[in-house]
Amino acid sequence: MIVTYPFSAVVGLTDLKLALVLNAVSPRVGGVLVRGEKGTAKSTIVRALAAQLPAVDVVPGCRFACDPAAPAAECPDGPHEPGAEGIIRSATLVELPVGASEDRLVGSLDVERALTEGVKAFEPGLLAAAHRGVLYVDEVNLLHDHLVDLLLDAAALGMCYVERESVSVRHAARFLLVGTMNPEEGELRPQLLDRFGLTVEVKASREPAERAEVVRRRLAFDADAEAFAARWAREEAALAARIAEARRRVPGVRLPDARLRQIATVCAAFEVDGLRADLVTANAAIAHAAWQGRDRVTTDDVRAAARLSLPHRRRRDPFDAPGLDEELLEELLERTSGDDDPDDDPDDERPGTSGPDGSPPDGSSPDGSSPDGSPHDGPSADGSPSDGGGPHDSHGPHDDRHDERLSDDGARDGQDDQPGGRVPPGAGAQDGAGQESSAEEAGESGESGDATRDGALRVAGVARPYRVPLLEVPGIGEGATGRRSRSRTAHGKGTGARRPSGRVHDLHLGATIRAAAPYQRERGRRGPGLVLRGDDLREVVREGREGNLVLFAVDASGSMAARKRMTAVKTAVLSLLLDAYQRRDKVGLVTFRGSGAEVALPPTSSVEAGAARLRTLATGGRTPLAAGLVRAAEVLRVERLRDPARRPLLVLVTDGRATAGGDVDRAAALLEGTAVVVVDCESGPVRLGLAVRLAARLRARLVPLDGLADLGSVVRDYRKAS
Repeated sequence: MIVTYPFSAVVGLTDLKLALVLNAVSPRVGGVLVRGEKGTAKSTIVRALAAQLPAVDVVPGCRFACDPAAPAAECPDGPHEPGAEGIIRSATLVELPVGASEDRLVGSLDVERALTEGVKAFEPGLLAAAHRGVLYVDEVNLLHDHLVDLLLDAAALGMCYVERESVSVRHAARFLLVGTMNPEEGELRPQLLDRFGLTVEVKASREPAERAEVVRRRLAFDADAEAFAARWAREEAALAARIAEARRRVPGVRLPDARLRQIATVCAAFEVDGLRADLVTANAAIAHAAWQGRDRVTTDDVRAAARLSLPHRRRRDPFDAPGLDEELLEELLERTSGDDDPDDDPDDERPGTSGPDGSPPDGSSPDGSSPDGSPHDGPSADGSPSDGGGPHDSHGPHDDRHDERLSDDGARDGQDDQPGGRVPPGAGAQDGAGQESSAEEAGESGESGDATRDGALRVAGVARPYRVPLLEVPGIGEGATGRRSRSRTAHGKGTGARRPSGRVHDLHLGATIRAAAPYQRERGRRGPGLVLRGDDLREVVREGREGNLVLFAVDASGSMAARKRMTAVKTAVLSLLLDAYQRRDKVGLVTFRGSGAEVALPPTSSVEAGAARLRTLATGGRTPLAAGLVRAAEVLRVERLRDPARRPLLVLVTDGRATAGGDVDRAAALLEGTAVVVVDCESGPVRLGLAVRLAARLRARLVPLDGLADLGSVVRDYRKAS
């Protein structure tokens, strides 16, 4: 028997505990997205919660976990007789792997048997298995977008639909949805992010005592899991009973009109898009009131709900850090807290004062001791800090993070003075012409350009990101689904038909009928309907869009007005990073300066990681062009091994000058067959045309630095020329 780590034994993570509990109390809250660094017990606490959910009564033999008291009329295994005797089983925890297919998620419908035998053969997927339980998606940000769409649609509707060429099946799919992600590995699109009801940012504690307690408990669990679980059995039983009681209380909790207006005021003040935030906050506040044993929503419930439902909905673009202005929230709540209904009771009990049965809400003993009888001198028995934090506490630690903008010198996104939000390449965010000019002069000093006169490295600023045109790779690929270059994908516009290589998943009905029609007489057809055989079946050939790898190789040397160039280049890279986020690309950055080249930004889909690396990119020194080409070729070689289907595009930003080491022609030969755009940074009245020769050697398209913002049109020209 597998023993699960107890939920109550998890140390800290106050907000995450509360978010999970609120969803366990009321699935209408809409799920939890857990954002955080690796090794913070995200998976452990989700599995622990599933063990505390109330058991469910199911129809015997039903693959869709129908409730005997109210079986679903549309159940594929039905019809079931209402009121029939059921069997009791624990709530299921279903884990969705990152590499899961659509059929594995929603279920598979055998179209071949449906057409040839008239049999509606349906094999349930993970959504059916998760019904009335927990669906856990680890690394949800790495899941294909269309699967996330299907997952969230089912979670919102409580129903799963499977349709294949007019043959359809549907079944109930109500579950507690929990997704985890590491932001360093890429973000979710805003449309998908908004679909999660609550979000929690988790970080490992920096308090030595709390970290030591985490390790102490984990070592004890690994040494003897059953004995460790037994020591926490009383707390776990109290938690399970309290969740069940809160579930029963939810239908009777009243949301006064004053609190509803308070929720609307808070959501409007934080400028969230749409009304989903209002609905989620209202449902979370009701669940929180039920969890606290109240029959009426109070301001404390609204506060707790808003802190979990609004941070991820405030983001205007991926460059905005998620978070909530706690001072503004408190100001809004205080301003609207006096607007109570006449029958509101000002003496409502405060949250966390007691559990539904009058016992301490953290499940500890009345004397405050741990399960083993020791007093609390560190974290409390439920795994939360000794100040009373836990899933019952509506006042978690304040998040003091404020919105950070990309610009190093204080420019704010969304306040462009340029038409259409575009800032010309090379324009600094402060428009400091004299400051920029002095940087250019310092950059002319060659090797000594690594530092200013006071010895500090020079770091170019970043202007406001701008919208870039579509940048495409030539030809038709077969990479991961995205929104950039043409590709043969499982989703997209149908462009033809073909014989299937295996099982048919996407039937081309017209082509199938045309293939079978000439043989109807010899197959003995006598009445309406076609006589089909397996070799008549055809599947759709679809063309859609794929994501690509856009790798910048940038000259960061001290020559050619490096700071001006690097400001333009860094702004362009950040703009393309934003575009890549929207188009599901990877973007990388190789810089070369001094005596070698380095990977300043490994290929990534993470906007936040990319922005952080680019802010501190230093410039100065000689120009090792060959080293830059070799390092770029190596990065592309490694990425081809990791993801052979993802096609690359190299954007080389240089003046073509090589003042340090290596044979440029030999290095250029390593990039044969790679789509390349050379951005010429040479300036001044006398031009050597070295970048022009380099572009010819690489069979690349050439564009001046001033045209960097129009790379999309350049690459489209490149495709036509090739």
